[in-house]
Amino acid sequence: MAQMTDIAIRPLEPDDFDHWQQLFTGYLGYYETSLSQDIKQSTFARLLDPGSKLHCRLAISNGAPVGLVHYIFHDNTWRPEGVCYLQDLYSDPAVRGAGVGRKLIETVYQAAADAGVPTVYWMTQDFNTTARRLYDKVATKTPFIRYQHG
Repeated sequence: MAQMTDIAIRPLEPDDFDHWQQLFTGYLGYYETSLSQDIKQSTFARLLDPGSKLHCRLAISNGAPVGLVHYIFHDNTWRPEGVCYLQDLYSDPAVRGAGVGRKLIETVYQAAADAGVPTVYWMTQDFNTTARRLYDKVATKTPFIRYQHG
């Protein structure tokens, strides 16, 4: 697919719930999971809260949301200025390969730079080959393995 030139990135707005929910549900579906409507509504409210460390940007093309990114600034013991975790990145399958993901990642890079935070990191599953082709171009793969409890 050719690069899209009409992609605008903007913050989430209160009227975006239906579009955001559709994109977020698509993201969750890719990872074969789902969340209750209560959690989705709570997450949306936190994303809109100016006091929250949780942030969202939407990619807009032809007036409609076609992608989203969620990111979090947090403290870090190795970096006194903190770090930024890119938690969720999703683009509508109809626009994949057209530059939406790259623009959303670059938006997070800029938000981190504006906040004086030099490090942005994220994780993906090893089978996510489509996304990894992009990630290999815009970041450095690290050797870390994730462990989780609960």
